[in-house]
Amino acid sequence: MNQPTILIVDDEEAARLGMRRALKQYEAAEAGSVEEARFLIAQYRPQLILLDNNLPGTSGMEFLHELAGQDNAPQVVMITAHGTERTAVEAIKAGAYDYLAKPFELDELRLVVKNALEARGLRAENARLKEELAAIKGSGELLGASEGMQKVYDLIAKVAATDITVLIRGESGTGKELVARAIHDKSAGRRQGQFVAMNCAAMPSELIESELFGHEKGSFTGAANQRKGKFEAADGGTIFLDEIGDMSLTTQAKLLRVLEERKIERLGSSHSIPVDVRVISATNVDLEKAVEDGKFRADLYYRLRVVQINLPPLRDRASDIPMLALHFLKGYATKYSLQCTGIHPSSLARLTAYSWPGNIRELRNVIERSAVLADGATLQPNDLPEEINTTAKPAEQPVIIGDGDILAIPYLDDFREARKAFERAYIERCLIETNGNVTRAAEKVGMHRQSLQQKLKDLGLTRRYVVSEEELDEAGSA
Repeated sequence: MNQPTILIVDDEEAARLGMRRALKQYEAAEAGSVEEARFLIAQYRPQLILLDNNLPGTSGMEFLHELAGQDNAPQVVMITAHGTERTAVEAIKAGAYDYLAKPFELDELRLVVKNALEARGLRAENARLKEELAAIKGSGELLGASEGMQKVYDLIAKVAATDITVLIRGESGTGKELVARAIHDKSAGRRQGQFVAMNCAAMPSELIESELFGHEKGSFTGAANQRKGKFEAADGGTIFLDEIGDMSLTTQAKLLRVLEERKIERLGSSHSIPVDVRVISATNVDLEKAVEDGKFRADLYYRLRVVQINLPPLRDRASDIPMLALHFLKGYATKYSLQCTGIHPSSLARLTAYSWPGNIRELRNVIERSAVLADGATLQPNDLPEEINTTAKPAEQPVIIGDGDILAIPYLDDFREARKAFERAYIERCLIETNGNVTRAAEKVGMHRQSLQQKLKDLGLTRRYVVSEEELDEAGSA
């Protein structure tokens, strides 16, 4: 038998034969009881079940409730006796797609089956898109257990509770926008508002003021309608100004005024509009030199840099590379339905030893390219780009393998520090796999929850994974 699309569950052989003949365009299997149905479902995983309610032993309704609690369960069309509308309503509430009351027309059966299979396909496509969206979103998460990133997490936690202005510094590709989003998402009040990002370098100087502050109809050639700017859109939330060092001096002056007065004026208007916005900016430009050269206003520089967060380049946080690489690989494996879901230890060593001039953005792109072109289930060294294989020195970065998983950590002369680095990386991986759920991570590691909380505290990971004061207090008294 080919893979059946439909499973017909009815204790009357004639009824099963009639339905099978009516649905001859589909592959179908038959079962005379729930016990037979369970066996065939496990063997074939059909997309649709035509389920009679009156069955020997376990009833169809009882089996429907059983199926409703399973992941990726097939669609169910319940078949009931004539005049049992109450049973039909109960079936729909229990998760059945539809019902048919005996006796039914064969055209009605074909139509219900067609619609049920289409709905099943839409449900599967929706689940796939959700997984893909989660994978895409996941690839942008702020990850890492290195000392440099721990300092970043600590600053994020402290500034998120305030409305203070933040300047994020770091090389291109280090994830400055991710830090800005993390600050916004962890803010008690601001996270209810919008996070509005704008790249100041990508916007022509003659349009940037309109984008930031908005404009009135007719304020300049082409302004056919009134338009709100980014500041108004971010009212109550956060505005992120990326590449702030490329902003013109004229726009800098207007931005300084907005920061001081908390009001904006649309182009072509003399009316001030109050805005309540937290401003986070970022740059990879040497702003101090720009101020010295007269290309950036000193008063704006100090106004933006109330708190400064420095993002380390990826080459300075090499111990985070295996975690990031595996995270990106899993995301792209889901997105593109790839079989490649693992990384060979030699590949991890090369990835860890490479200097990554393009930082995390380059690593993500390398993993995506390598995963798509890989032939096997594991990313081999020959799947990596030539520049990584020729410039990296993997012998300098040993790889530790345990429980089928791979963790790469830098070599440390001090045994206690090496053990601590391994524990941090291992526990961080477990927390990532459980989406930060400390209780589930504790089960995975084989520790009591309180013991893991204390370990998180010892390793400096509490800022990221212990979120409530009760948990912190519990960890401290464990």
